[in-house]
This record gives sequence, structure tokens and C-alpha cells, in this order.
Amino acid sequence: MMQIGVPRERWPGEARVALVPASVKKLIQSGFSVEIETGAGIQSGFTDDAYTEAGAVLQTDRTSVLSSSDIVLRVRRPEIEEVSSLRREGIHISFLDPFNEKELIGEMAKCGVTSVSMEMIPRSTRAQKMDALSSQANLAGYVTVIQAAYHSKKIFPMMMTPSGTIRPARVFVIGAGVAGLQAIATAKRLGARVDAFDTRPVVAEQVRSLGAKFVEIDLGEVGQTEQGYAKALTPEQIELQKEGQKKVIAASDVVITTAQLFGRPAPRIVTRDMLLAMQPGSVVVDMAVETGGNVEGSVLNEIVDVEGVKIIGQGNLPSEVSRNASEMYSNNLTALIDEFWDAETKQFAFAPEDEIVQAAVITRGGEIVNETIAKLHS
Repeated sequence: MMQIGVPRERWPGEARVALVPASVKKLIQSGFSVEIETGAGIQSGFTDDAYTEAGAVLQTDRTSVLSSSDIVLRVRRPEIEEVSSLRREGIHISFLDPFNEKELIGEMAKCGVTSVSMEMIPRSTRAQKMDALSSQANLAGYVTVIQAAYHSKKIFPMMMTPSGTIRPARVFVIGAGVAGLQAIATAKRLGARVDAFDTRPVVAEQVRSLGAKFVEIDLGEVGQTEQGYAKALTPEQIELQKEGQKKVIAASDVVITTAQLFGRPAPRIVTRDMLLAMQPGSVVVDMAVETGGNVEGSVLNEIVDVEGVKIIGQGNLPSEVSRNASEMYSNNLTALIDEFWDAETKQFAFAPEDEIVQAAVITRGGEIVNETIAKLHS
């Protein structure tokens, strides 16, 4: 029987867990055994008893979980010192940040681990149920609005009171990807007036369908990648974007930036002079702070005050709603296993010609097999 192991997350501030009890039960019914490190789900609200009731075996020895499991599932990438504890030819599935973790990827190849990077799952119809980046970004978009509402000096909805009418807060969302669209929808549910901008004109209709106004800025020729990500702008286009959004930012009570470039530093699109044009008490949430930040002056995991304007730079936003984030991520992992598990041979059918395998499997058989990542190591 093939064993799945889930170690407790040790990344600072990480409250998610890779498998929730409901997924454990489903995987055991599919013929796997599941071993969970004691306390792995506590921070997400899943007790050790809930895992044992689902059929999992609890293990206090972390090294044993890693070394005895055929498949290791986790949220964050492993510590490089733990890679040698993984079973040779075993499978490790997590977010790996392969563009930036060159030493880790090299070590996983050296140790013969088959590594799957969840952020490399392609955005295709078939892979949608495994798309962990989107599932987590969806929740992150929600969290940004809740944080902004908490820190704002203004309420979001319009209110008619005996003392007069309170106008709705103005929210400007920059970037209308998965996170941005969820931020728009959440801000609208709270009653705010929402403007939004994206470098991809193709998303304008999605923005409008959520009740927001799409800000038109002529940047010349722009577009998106095959995976649906925004293409990087030229320096000239970035300046046009900054100029076009200045007035909207100045009139906004809340600005939420979501602009990220896959595998590269985030673009700087909100400058200090824009912040100074905002009213004191305004709030800016920089969702891209972990990859360099969209906002000048934002600091990872800190709230910075710029002349009365708060810049929120909290990282790992999905962990703020760790129970739901864990449930969604667990479903993504379970779908991935279900997709490639061959019940007859009791093996994973990671066919090299499969589009998902080509995109997401980074190391295999002692080599770096992902073409894009391999070029970084050549």
C-alpha cells in the first residue's frame, strides 16, 4: 500500500495544512495509507482526533513521516536539510518557488526525488481543479478587502441616517486577475464604490459584470500569456499606467494592488507622490509585497504610515483564513493525485508528454526535467 505523509508546516506564520480530514478519508478509500505529523492541522482548526477518525495514523517523529512516505504533501517548500530524508524516487508535492530556489531544486534532483511544484500547474480547463495558485489567490483577494475595511477610517457602504447621508467608500483595485476579481466582488458586497484597472483589456467585461467601473488607460499594445497572466509592460508603458491612475488613486479611500509577474519581481506601480495625494486615513494594501511589492515603501509583514496613509504589506494572506485555504488546497492536491494515480498498477502515471506533467514536474530520476527550470541551472 502506498503511503502519503503530511508533515507539520514550519514556515514562520504558516497556519495551513496540506491535507484536511475529509481528503484523508477520500484518499484512504482510494487505497492509500496516510500518516500525519502530530499537530499538523491544529492552526487550521483540524484536531489530531479528526485525522484519526478519518483513518490517518498520527506520527510524532517528523523524520519518519518524511522517510517512510512514498508521497509527501505539504504547503510550503521543504527545508533544504530535510530533502535527504525524503525517499529516493519518492514524490514530493508542494509550492516550491522553483524560479528562485535554485539550490533546493538542485538538491531534490541530486536526491532522486520526483518533485511537483503546485505554482507551475498550468491554467487549463483540465487542470482547473488542481490550480492551487488560483484557489489561494481567490481567498487572498477576499482577505485584502477585509483588512482594508478594518483599517479604514470610513465605512464601505452608503448609509442614510437622520444625521445625513454617508457616501460609500471608494475602492480602487489594480489588477483584475483571480485575486483582483475577488477583491472587487468583496468590496462591492460591502457596499463600496469600486474602480478597477488591468493591463489586459480582455478582463474589462469581467470587471463590469461585478458592478465595478473599468478604468481605461491607453498603454498601446498589451496582452496576456497563454496561461492568462499579464505580460510585462515596457518602462514607457509603466509610466503611462502610473500617470493614468494618479487621479483615481488620489480620489480613493482604499487602493488594493495585485499586480504580479510569474517568476519575476512585482512591478512598482504606486509611488510615494501618489500616496501623498491621498487623504489621511486612506489605506493601501500591497498584495505583491512578498515578491518585491507594487507600492513604494511597503514592507513585508508590516503596516507603514506615510503622512497618515496606511500601507499594509502582510504576506501569506491565504493563511489568514487558514481553514478554508487548507480545504481548498487539500482538494487541489487530492485532484492531482486522483488524476495521475493508476489504480490497476498502483503507480503514478506521470507520462512525460502530458501537458500538466511537463509544466509542474520539476525533478525526476535524478534530473531537472522541467525545460524552463533546467535552463536556469545550465
